[in-house]
Amino acid sequence: MYTRQRKKSVLRRLILPGLSAALLAYFVLHALSGAYGLIAKEQLKSEAAELDKQLTVVRNQRLALERRVVLLRPESLDPDMIDERARDSLNLAQSDEVVILRNTRR
Repeated sequence: MYTRQRKKSVLRRLILPGLSAALLAYFVLHALSGAYGLIAKEQLKSEAAELDKQLTVVRNQRLALERRVVLLRPESLDPDMIDERARDSLNLAQSDEVVILRNTRR
C-alpha cells in the first residue's frame, strides 16, 4: 500500500484569507461610495439643510399670505386693505398723493 503525501503549498494557505480580504474590500468600497455610503451621506445632509432653508422661506411666505387673506374675509374687512387693493387693481391715486412705482408685484 502506497501513501501519497503532498507538500502543502503556500498558495493553498492564502486562499481563504485572500477571499476574505477581497470580500471585506468589496463591502468597504460600497460602504464608502455606494448610493447610501459615507460620501453620499454627507451630500444628502447638505441637500437636506438646503431644503430646510427653502422650507422656512416658503412657510414665512405662506404665513404672510394667510395674514393678508384674513384681512380680506367678509367678517373682518379692513377698510385700509380694501382701499389698497382697489387702488392697486384700478391703478388710481388721488391728486394729493405721492406715487412710488416698483417693478415687482406682490
